[in-house]
Amino acid sequence: MRFTLSSSILNSKLQVLARIINNKSSITILDCFLFEIKNNMLSITASDSENMMQTTIQLDESNEDGSFAVPSRTILEAVKELPDQPLMFDVNINNHTVEICYQNGKYNFTAQDAGEYPVMRQVPDEANVINIDGKLLYNSISRSLFATAQDELRPVMNGIYFDIKEDSITVVASDGHKLVRSQISSMNGNVTSSFILPKKPASLLKNILGRSDENIVIRFHEKSAEIKYTDGFMICRLIEGRYPNYNSVIPQNNPNELTIDRKSLLGALRRVLPFASESSQLIRFHIDSGNLELTSEDMDFATSAKENVICDYNGRTMDIGFKGGSLYEILTNLDCDDIIMHLADPSRAGVIEPATQAEDENILMLIMPMLLND
Repeated sequence: MRFTLSSSILNSKLQVLARIINNKSSITILDCFLFEIKNNMLSITASDSENMMQTTIQLDESNEDGSFAVPSRTILEAVKELPDQPLMFDVNINNHTVEICYQNGKYNFTAQDAGEYPVMRQVPDEANVINIDGKLLYNSISRSLFATAQDELRPVMNGIYFDIKEDSITVVASDGHKLVRSQISSMNGNVTSSFILPKKPASLLKNILGRSDENIVIRFHEKSAEIKYTDGFMICRLIEGRYPNYNSVIPQNNPNELTIDRKSLLGALRRVLPFASESSQLIRFHIDSGNLELTSEDMDFATSAKENVICDYNGRTMDIGFKGGSLYEILTNLDCDDIIMHLADPSRAGVIEPATQAEDENILMLIMPMLLND
């Protein structure tokens, strides 16, 4: 069996698929890519037994259909250093040998039997279906991943929750200390349902989508989901369980409003955070009319820092503490000039929103306060 394709196209596809393969797998065949040729199209599959990704490439030429598996490390090393040029594959299915000829040389290595590659369980026909804009999905996943937990006792917190209504889709992530909620009003599923997407397939999806405006089709059932995009699809196992009522933890009446330039606050936080206790990362906010004072201190090493930032504040004078690392992540994952912090008192969660919201999105982030020792 012979076929020809571009080295740069093959390399770009393999680099994306390689992210799904585990470094150590108990099933040897899962260290391989599955190559399937049919009607002059090459389908490449990668899997870790819980998630599967497949992409397709139009071949320049091929003489017959067939399938084989190739070791991922071998094929990645073979093509990643090659400049853009045609590659000719000569595969002997019976002897499991592969020869790749390129401009100034060739590679030879052993293939694996495609029949040993596990078949991923398909999503049932009766699955729910939603269509979502690729750019909006990318943005929602990108700003949510950092807030997911790593909790063995509460696995539902380890993924991104999709809450689907007839008039909107809400994407939520929380680790109990911080929360992200992205409400997309321009998208709907025409159903009322939900699912929890694990962190790994969410990260893979983020890398695949980029900021394209393509239409993404998600079919999901109780245990699995199929996500189709322009040049391929992903099938992944979902996290089973009931996600907590995220709206119940969001304060509805935080009367004190702090409006501040996001980059100015981010810069000040970056400067004072190294002087905070490494274990607590406590940053004290002293907020008064027109001024925010950030203070950090590490008693063990006798270090401290203080910086003032101009702001617009409507509310009573307040001292409140936040974990600097969590606040830094929140500010980094917002894409806006100014933010508004809604505060009530030092014991209640602070709500952070962009000062200006996009027409079809409503973004909210929440951070729990830390106890101040006065």
